Amino acid sequence: MSKTGKSSSSALKKPRAAKSDPTQEEIARRAYEIYLERGGAPGHELEDWTQAERELLEKSSKPRGKAGPTLVAA
Repeated sequence: MSKTGKSSSSALKKPRAAKSDPTQEEIARRAYEIYLERGGAPGHELEDWTQAERELLEKSSKPRGKAGPTLVAA
């Protein structure tokens, strides 16, 4: 029996929609910042996480550094 070298676990991973999608670590970091901004009050973990995820997804979906056509006055 020959092996292809690919593990079956790699087939179970979901492909990312875009390379700029935030990672769970980035979302967790932003959620923690939101938690601190709220004064560290417990009980809002889900709200903090979803807000962080939404902010980072919006940020990653915006075009970066793509300038439109430059008009030069004659």
